[in-house]
Amino acid sequence: MISQKAQYAFRALLALARLDDDEVSMISDIASSQNIPKKFLEQILLDLKRHGIVQSRRGKMGGYLLLKEANEITFGEVLRIIDGPIAPLPCLSKMAYRKCDGCDDEEACEIRKVFAKVADATRNILDNTTISDAISDPEKADIPLIS
Repeated sequence: MISQKAQYAFRALLALARLDDDEVSMISDIASSQNIPKKFLEQILLDLKRHGIVQSRRGKMGGYLLLKEANEITFGEVLRIIDGPIAPLPCLSKMAYRKCDGCDDEEACEIRKVFAKVADATRNILDNTTISDAISDPEKADIPLIS
């Protein structure tokens, strides 16, 4: 399961993606419209800012806006920023690989073989689905399906 923090991050990004070009939104507006605790949202937006996803503007007309285009921000990228590695087993992680406790032979591990398929399918969907895809009609969104 993804964390509550990741769900909030996605909701905030979707809200920002719906803004007109160069329009900003204040944290308090995002927090109230998306039902996200303001202090928690501040931390999330700072993480996303550090990773080049959003930018902030200071001043009376300040707030947050997307730094990257919505069609360039993937669910996989955001999930890794907020929650860390996506892999279901540490031996399948591309970011934080480590050998599983008690495993003598990764190549022969039946558990690893099954979860490698799960990880590949999950990565395929998350890394090829953008914020822009999510705001388009969900029934018609170009979300890759695994056959």
